[in-house]
Amino acid sequence: MKPINEQLEIIKRGMVELIDEKELIEKLKKGKPLRVKAGFDPTAPDLHLGHTVLINKLKQFQDLGHEVIFLIGDFTAKIGDPSGRMSTRPPLSDNEIKKNVKTYCDQVFKILDSKKTKIDYNSRWLSQLGTEGLIKLASRMTVARMLERDDFEKRYTSDQPISIHEFFYPLLQGYDSVVLKADVELGGNDQKFNLLMGRQLQKGEGQEPQVILTMPLLLGTDGVQKMSKSYDNYIAIQDTPQDMFGKILSIADDLMWKYYELLSFKPWNDILKMKASVQNGSFHPKAAKVELAKEIVARFHGAAAAKQAEEKFDLVFAKKELPDEIEEYRIPIKGSALGLLGVMCLSGLTKSNTEARTLVNQGGVKVNQEKVTDTKMAFYARGEYVIQAGKRNFRKIIIE
Repeated sequence: MKPINEQLEIIKRGMVELIDEKELIEKLKKGKPLRVKAGFDPTAPDLHLGHTVLINKLKQFQDLGHEVIFLIGDFTAKIGDPSGRMSTRPPLSDNEIKKNVKTYCDQVFKILDSKKTKIDYNSRWLSQLGTEGLIKLASRMTVARMLERDDFEKRYTSDQPISIHEFFYPLLQGYDSVVLKADVELGGNDQKFNLLMGRQLQKGEGQEPQVILTMPLLLGTDGVQKMSKSYDNYIAIQDTPQDMFGKILSIADDLMWKYYELLSFKPWNDILKMKASVQNGSFHPKAAKVELAKEIVARFHGAAAAKQAEEKFDLVFAKKELPDEIEEYRIPIKGSALGLLGVMCLSGLTKSNTEARTLVNQGGVKVNQEKVTDTKMAFYARGEYVIQAGKRNFRKIIIE
């Protein structure tokens, strides 16, 4: 294994909090591989780059020679993690959970080494806990302590309902750590309460408490909200190479460096040198973003796909040329003019006329590669028109 100071430098990269660094050092001094755990509830079939922040950190521990446990919360998914929630999560069916679990394993091994990763499911022990075991576990925690949790406290003071079963979630996640005898548990910075529960329950069982390491929540492509399907600002692991490449190129220059810190496997010193080169003007920020996009696309789709995605992006956007294949949409003119906003909405380029109007006003719409500034533009004659909405959306409108 690497010297402890070198391990700490890698382990602490991008983190929010480490509880407790002294305890981690003592564990590392033993010279034995640590059992490092991160849990993922299969609440959706696909993972996005926000999820990979933790998976990347698991990969770093794995590369340092430690034992990685990718825990699938197929039992806790039935409860729903209350972290950051102002309402009770709707329950998932067993079929939904099974379907989502199947896709998780396929996706995580694009990052983790399948031969060195232990996949486990918390239904293996939680489904055997029984009523007596659950009551015993619940006796370890008070209602007052539960209400200290930020999201529960906010819901309680604002008269938002809290279901009793939601109190069980942190207890069950903590019990996972007891069963697995975890040395380290990773989680998002919104998971701190759950992670601390593991330490408390381990102490109660006479185990050496786990060290907890929290990571920030990755901002989505909008640079405002955390990456989430709900906010439509996510980059899915299963996105096509071209979509993934284009979405990464769309993020703000400042946000790019946080993506580098949390998603790239480049040495941190190399990233700092690149950032300095961008700041002094010797390296263009777009070139730095292209390097990031190529690295991430190659991770999930291979180097050849990353190169092809770059070439297509350059063809469409850098050279101002149109993609080879553009979806067609046919509209009968019926003797009257067709407004641009309505055509964009009908063809699926936007969800509404309001969205189309906003795009035009922001300078994000082109017709036959010419920028449109008039929201009242209309088509009066039959023919073919290529409309571009935003950076990546095209339609060939055929007016008959």
